[in-house]
Amino acid sequence: MKLLIVDDDSLIRESLSILLAVEGEIEVVGTAQNGQEAFEKCKELNPDIVLMDIRMPVMDGVLGTKLIKESYKNTKVVILTTFKDDEYIKEALKNGAEGYILKNQASDSIIDSLKAVEKGNMVFEKNVAEKISSLIKEENKKNVEEFNLTERELDILKLIGEGLSNKEISAKLFLGEGTIRNYVTNLLEKLELRDRTQLAIFYIKNF
Repeated sequence: MKLLIVDDDSLIRESLSILLAVEGEIEVVGTAQNGQEAFEKCKELNPDIVLMDIRMPVMDGVLGTKLIKESYKNTKVVILTTFKDDEYIKEALKNGAEGYILKNQASDSIIDSLKAVEKGNMVFEKNVAEKISSLIKEENKKNVEEFNLTERELDILKLIGEGLSNKEISAKLFLGEGTIRNYVTNLLEKLELRDRTQLAIFYIKNF
């Protein structure tokens, strides 16, 4: 996994580079001080994942995420920050971030989150996941009928929006993993979306 670390604090950049490089599967290919520099370095370094701070001078992580996701479809972005502001969370996810985790966790936990994202999952720190659930309820803009979804499809879409894996959804809804995979495939076809990340963003934007 090639990783680009983005933070305006040089000490944090250096510390994360050292801590995460200990994991044999992670190669820290570079660092950047802000969203603009991160965007420019993506062309040069082609990272698999960008670990992105939110509040930075020149360009914040929200806009940096937007630019990266628009231009580098295969590059994933995980927000790593101290802030749990609702608007930051909502905007980062709308711009395509695959994860939103907080800096006050152990390096092992950050590494686990990066590995999960590399495998195609979305990751959220527990408190952030709770905020996402609240935001979803507050922003119920369109009804199920408008998208021709069944109640079960909506249940699964909601859980994808909260960052759960197929295995976790299977356990929560008491359905087989194969059944969940079929539902996900149907949702992608019905909503004309590419992957589960887009499904999560779709849910946050529309419900």
